[in-house]
Amino acid sequence: MLARRILASFRNIDRRLGRSYSVAAADFEFPTYPDNPHYEDLPRPSRSKSERKPYPTPMKVLIRKAKEEREARKLQPCRMLEKPPDNGLLVPQLIPVSHRVYRARESLLKGLSELQQFIPIQRCRFCSEVHIGHVGHEIRTCSGPKSGFRNATHVWRKGGVHDVVSFPKCFHLYDRVGNPRVGHDERRIIPQIPAILELCIQSGVDLQKYPSKRRSKPVYSIEGRIIDFDEVAAQADGMEEEETGSNAPQDCFSSSAEELDSSHPDSAKSLKELSNETLDSWFEMVRGVKQIMESYMVWTCGYCSEVQVGPKGHKVRMCKASKHQSRNGLHAWQEATMYDVINHNYVWHVKDLKGLPLDNNLKRYYGKAPAVVELCVHGGASVPEEFKSMMRLDVIPPDRDEVDLVA
Repeated sequence: MLARRILASFRNIDRRLGRSYSVAAADFEFPTYPDNPHYEDLPRPSRSKSERKPYPTPMKVLIRKAKEEREARKLQPCRMLEKPPDNGLLVPQLIPVSHRVYRARESLLKGLSELQQFIPIQRCRFCSEVHIGHVGHEIRTCSGPKSGFRNATHVWRKGGVHDVVSFPKCFHLYDRVGNPRVGHDERRIIPQIPAILELCIQSGVDLQKYPSKRRSKPVYSIEGRIIDFDEVAAQADGMEEEETGSNAPQDCFSSSAEELDSSHPDSAKSLKELSNETLDSWFEMVRGVKQIMESYMVWTCGYCSEVQVGPKGHKVRMCKASKHQSRNGLHAWQEATMYDVINHNYVWHVKDLKGLPLDNNLKRYYGKAPAVVELCVHGGASVPEEFKSMMRLDVIPPDRDEVDLVA
């Protein structure tokens, strides 16, 4: 009561002086240091399931771009699209990047599968929490079914590679420009593959199992509808258009597979070398995905984890998240981020895998890191500069019997 009276008196004084005084939730947030690119604090807690994801691009910017496109369509109803990949052609400088991302993903999964044989991975039975160590932590953050009866404690079991890093799936598009949307009746016909793999295919990787149409000439836009005159002319002349054009190398995938096999010899590697190579593959994959997503559009649902790579989102009525009744099961599509394509699972950092489990009363002293980084660091890899502050390596937590002595 005394503190409230003091705060109220300060507010009255500020009102008389003409100043605004308020205590908001933002005043107690962790400080940010934009001048230091290597500083990164703990990730924010997960949002509520009924809350929509934040827009990467502000809504005002999206509305302005939509108005500009509408005005340009009125001034020129029939126009040839010039910029790839909107015109159906590949972006030449992103073709080698897509192959590097494909190889890095394969190398990452292979490295993680070997590292889990030496470093134990724990996962909660009721939620998505993951822990790297021989014994699971005691921090009460479980949000699974009946977590209230367990005081939010986790029930640990053995985990695997897909618990460390996961890749959401999306529908594969044969023609990303001519037929960009998957209907509800096509949901069982069109295969689903990891979104990062679909992103690599659309940007230049050729896989025999998942073919993709390659054009040699740009398409036209007539009042917003995509028309491919080359395909119409080929059908009229009775000619069959080639599925792969000259702008995508035909034997890139075969050479990439050979390079991937030769880069991992059968000779046994040390745990440190394996950890460094796995961590380098992860960073290379993340950098490549960020670069590809600057040109190739990826969509995600604003309420669930569904993603779709292509100019538009699909029309499959399968959303079961908040407010799906008002959308008749359709997804609320918005621009996706790199975290929607690559699921970063953050884990608590442990200094000693064989030490005591992390205590719930000392959780403010512990740091976090992506599960891939935590796994590779315990394998012998050096700690990346951008995650040193998040892992709180310079903080020494007190002992369990010293918790009450800490202010």
